[in-house]
Amino acid sequence: MTDKAFDPESERDMIEYMNGGHQASILWYIKAYGNLWDSEGGYIVALDREGMDLDVELPDGERRIRIAFDHLLADESDAQETLIEMSNKAREIVMSQRKQPNAG
Repeated sequence: MTDKAFDPESERDMIEYMNGGHQASILWYIKAYGNLWDSEGGYIVALDREGMDLDVELPDGERRIRIAFDHLLADESDAQETLIEMSNKAREIVMSQRKQPNAG
């Protein structure tokens, strides 16, 4: 059985990197993959080979969600490539939603 965890130092480095400089991507993940369109932001709290846990800021408080990856990550390089791919796809989804008339 393959361990789904990255070594603690690698996980911490990836999380700090994402939280420190990629807040737009994190918000896109939350909206597009977490289906939480009213989110005001969030941050990654855990990341393993199967997915990531995020604490999400919502108008009514904070919620923890899990977003699964579409495959089991092989290594840190695969994690980087996957997060970039997910960000690009999520950005497209979010931007297409913004172009639609607001129903509210």
